[in-house]
Amino acid sequence: MKMLKLYEYASSGNCYKIRLLLNQLGIAYQRIPVDILKGESRTAEFLMMNPVGKIPVLEIQPGQYLSESNAIIYYLADGTDFLPVDRWERSQVMQWLCFEQYSHEPNIATVRFWMSIANITEQKRDEIAQKQELGYAALRVMEKHLEQHKYFVNDRYSIADIALYAYTHVAAEGNFNLSQFPAILSWLDRINSQPNYLTISA
Repeated sequence: MKMLKLYEYASSGNCYKIRLLLNQLGIAYQRIPVDILKGESRTAEFLMMNPVGKIPVLEIQPGQYLSESNAIIYYLADGTDFLPVDRWERSQVMQWLCFEQYSHEPNIATVRFWMSIANITEQKRDEIAQKQELGYAALRVMEKHLEQHKYFVNDRYSIADIALYAYTHVAAEGNFNLSQFPAILSWLDRINSQPNYLTISA
C-alpha cells in the first residue's frame, strides 16, 4: 500500500483533525503543504484532486482522493476504536460530526481565520460579532452535553471528540472566552492527555 498523502494548510483545524487521528492510529503519511492564502488550492492541478478547491485532501492511493475533513477521519477510523461498531453509537458520532461542520466550524473557525490568520479583523467586524454569537451558542450546546458526559459518544473518546476539539481548543484565537465553560475545559484536558496526542503546531 502506498503511503497516504495529506494535502493541507498547517494552521487549519480541519487538517489538524486528520493529523491527530493519523498520529493516534500510528499511520505513516506524507504532508504536502498547500498555501490557501496564495491560492494554491485553486490551481488546475489541485482542482483535479478536489473540484471544490478546499483543503484538506487525502490521497489514499495514486488517483484516489478524499476530501472533507470529517469524511476523511470517518474513513480512517473505520474498524478502529475511534469509531463505534454499534449502529446507534455510530449514528451519534455522525450527528456530532454534522453539528461540528454546520453549527460549530463555520462560526468558531471562521472568526479565528479572520482574526489570527488572514488578519482582516477590521474589515469583518460586523460579521465577527454575528459569528461569535453563533459560536457561543454552539459552545453552550457542547457544555451542556459535557456536564453529563466525559466524551461526546458513549463516554468514550472517538472521532466526534477529535472533530470538535480541533477548533474548540484554539477558539481563543478568535477571541472566544472559554473560561465560562468549565466542562469544556475539563474535556480539553482529557483530550490533551490521550496517548499519542499531537499539538496543532507539531
